[in-house]
This record gives sequence, C-alpha cells and structure tokens, in this order.
Amino acid sequence: MKRILVVYHSQEYGNTAKMAELVARGCQQVSGVEVEMINTNNSRVNMETAEQADGFAIGSPDYFSYVAGGVKQFFDDLYIAALAGKNVKGKPCVLFMTHGGGGKGIAGLESLARAMNLEIIAPSVTCQGAPGGDASQQGIELGKLLAERIS
Repeated sequence: MKRILVVYHSQEYGNTAKMAELVARGCQQVSGVEVEMINTNNSRVNMETAEQADGFAIGSPDYFSYVAGGVKQFFDDLYIAALAGKNVKGKPCVLFMTHGGGGKGIAGLESLARAMNLEIIAPSVTCQGAPGGDASQQGIELGKLLAERIS
C-alpha cells in the first residue's frame, strides 16, 4: 500500500482543512493508496511518518504572504531529518493554499518544497476563502494526480 501524507495548517476559519479534505478525497480515488492527514495546528509531524510516506500534499493559509508557522516547522523538521540520513527528500508533492485576498504566500510554499528537493508534480492550487466550485474540483484533481504518480 502506498502512503500519502497530507500536511496542512488550519485553524480559525477552517478553509485550509476543507481544501486538505478535498485533496485527500482525490488521493482516495486511486486504489492502493492510504492517506494520513495532519493539521500542524494540532500536532507536529513525526519524521518517521514523513519518512514512510511515498508523497506529500502540503497546504497552508496565506499569512502575511507566507506560510503558517506549523508548515514552516514541518519543512525545518524535514531538513533536520534529511541531515540525519532519513529518506524525506525528493518525494513527489502537491501544494495548496487558501487566502483572504492576498494569495502571494504560495511562492514561499513552493520555495520551501524546492529547497527540500521535493518534486512538485502539478501546478499549485490556491483559493480565496473556503473552496467551492472550481477550487473544489482542482483540490480533488490535485490529490488524484499525486496518488496516480506514486501508484
């Protein structure tokens, strides 16, 4: 069974959690794929879990044109784990972001992923506010693309 780790940060409005659920739903459309979701607002990602994942879906709200602190911590932990010899670099990933009108933070998320040599396999998805309509479909498609890539 292939494993996808959906790492995201969501709190006050829950928009990023809604997008993460859509991405996870897309992942689950491909047989033989197991999905685990971790909200960095609730807990830090265990690097053993990250090492066992075959791919990552990573999402954040746009905070001041950057990622949420918990998502940045995830990337810091990946970096330290890689230095310790854990297999966390170079994995396929997809990225998503919700925002209240800015949306520029996606560049920071993409930069962090590239710094960890993660393979961004599809264009990132952003949406203003809660995902609906096209953004919902894009989230599902993003997850499906990742699942197909690792299976």
